[in-house]
Amino acid sequence: MADKNTRIAIVNHDKCKPKKCRQECKKSCPVVRMGKLCIEVTPQSKIAWISESLCIGCGICIKKCPFGALSIVNLPSNLEKETTHRYCANSFKLHRLPIPRPGEVLGLVGTNGIGKSTALKILAGKQKPNLGKYDNPPDWQEILTYFRGSELQNYFTKILEDDLRAIVKPQYVDQIPKTVKVKKKKIQRKMIVLLNVKDDSGISCNSYLSHLRERNVEDLSGGELQRFACAVVCIQRADIFMFDEPSSYLDVKQRLKAAITIRSLITPDRYIIVVEHDLSVLDYLSDFICCLYGVPSAYGVVTMPFSVREGINIFLDGYVPTENLRFREASLVFKVAETANEEEVKRLRHYQYPEMKKTMGEFILEIKAGEFTDSEIMVMLGENGTGKTTFIRMLAGGLKPDGGGDVPILNVSYKPQTISPKFKGSVRALLHEKIRDAYTHPQFITDVMKPLQIESIIDQDVQNLSGGELQRVALTLCLGKPADVYLIDEPSAYLDSEQRLMAARVIKRYILHAKKTAFVVEHDFIMATYLADRVIVFDGIPSKKTAANTPQSLLAGMNRFLSLLEITFRRDPNNFRPRINKLNSIKVHTHTHTHTSGLEQYTHFSVQYVFSFQSHGCFFFFWFETGRKKTPPNVFNAFIMNF
Repeated sequence: MADKNTRIAIVNHDKCKPKKCRQECKKSCPVVRMGKLCIEVTPQSKIAWISESLCIGCGICIKKCPFGALSIVNLPSNLEKETTHRYCANSFKLHRLPIPRPGEVLGLVGTNGIGKSTALKILAGKQKPNLGKYDNPPDWQEILTYFRGSELQNYFTKILEDDLRAIVKPQYVDQIPKTVKVKKKKIQRKMIVLLNVKDDSGISCNSYLSHLRERNVEDLSGGELQRFACAVVCIQRADIFMFDEPSSYLDVKQRLKAAITIRSLITPDRYIIVVEHDLSVLDYLSDFICCLYGVPSAYGVVTMPFSVREGINIFLDGYVPTENLRFREASLVFKVAETANEEEVKRLRHYQYPEMKKTMGEFILEIKAGEFTDSEIMVMLGENGTGKTTFIRMLAGGLKPDGGGDVPILNVSYKPQTISPKFKGSVRALLHEKIRDAYTHPQFITDVMKPLQIESIIDQDVQNLSGGELQRVALTLCLGKPADVYLIDEPSAYLDSEQRLMAARVIKRYILHAKKTAFVVEHDFIMATYLADRVIVFDGIPSKKTAANTPQSLLAGMNRFLSLLEITFRRDPNNFRPRINKLNSIKVHTHTHTHTSGLEQYTHFSVQYVFSFQSHGCFFFFWFETGRKKTPPNVFNAFIMNF
């Protein structure tokens, strides 16, 4: 019985249109032909209904549906007893819940559509879990009995009895101006409160938001909206803080500041939960991790809590050892780049761009001369407002430099930072119009379209695509256009952790095989280090005067950029994943030698390494020795920590 599978049937509410088809699903179902009501579609039905108990899993209805609205998914029967919530018949179901702990930050990692936002709603007390009984929802007493013996019983009891206040930073901050119609006077008053008030943890937002005092909400950029939303959450008095993707739209420096601010909220009685797709930021933020796996939009399963390193590695491996379950066919591994001799590479570089200068109002960008070659990816690193997109547009020919030499005339393909679809029609029609030869080529289908899962959305209207789906289509269009140089601006935006790694792999493989060059702007550290052959570091004062430095090797460029951010990295020994060292963290190895001379006891304390790792796995270290002194160990250790 343990190996028996339970089937769940999913009917997509947006795609199922029984009044526009011949109800092929019902007519082709062998169970219906036997006289049993497995699929029902009445004249009044808005969507089809499938009986999961009668379904035999033949999949004929899936193939026959003209709109691709149906899917039948098998899942182990042991999960049936662990159903936490299901919205309605033939819809998404969530199994288990993350277990938050007071005084620690819980990180959630998983693909889009796997139930992270649903779990947040339930843990915030805004969605009552129905334990899968959507037709007859249980009361709270039954729910507490279901969670009896677990930490969630105490958690929900506190929410009910102590009236814990939960506050959630929403996922889609770009919807804030539309949902909250805030007038200018109101936003000014709210800004003044944000700028002058500190919360219990001493958090002040003055340095982050002072320039927004006179701005309307509808005029704020994505990054400014994100910082505003995070600040509004942080200064409020609450018992449960939830942040849904706090790093979206932010550059690397802003992501780290946001992470430090969120961690400063920690108190012994507060619950903090973070959903994040940037794995390096999630690693930096969290104290422990819950992974979510399953089939997107069908079902999601929450694992038990793991340590940060173990939890993220389980997600990347696609294997949960505690359940002996593999949820992804291939593991995601970060190979350390092995570059050729620098002198050999220089001889191959036959493209150059000269020193250039661009003035846009008060902003001045100076670009130092550089060169590049085929089969090379140049990653641009810098804060928002340092001119990365301006440089990209100058290379693309969209902007003319004010001074310096002329940009070489190259055939370029450009994926912009913001994607606003104007095409009216399906994805297939768009691909046919823009990249007719590429999207039908077997090699392009294998290298680009299949990994980016374009087939699953190819018949949908472009206007109806989500942000992540639009990003994948835009990346396909960019790579499908024949060009010498590919200019890709923030390819990770709107993508989940797994899709980001897959997109990075697609870009790297395509550029290598096609023997082309790519310039990529990217804020996700893991994606940037995976992609980069060389890096261009942007420094200076954002939105004032900045400089784009000459391209450097990955090692030198990354270390220069990390020194600007005042952070260090190390690599995971198993999969070489870059990990940010937490604030004020040091690794100390001590050796203590004790001997007795006469009546006195002497102790030698020798600290061999006090070091912080760099991104390439090497480290700097300091060595010193206290000498022959009667120093108490606790005093010495306190001295080391202060050092």
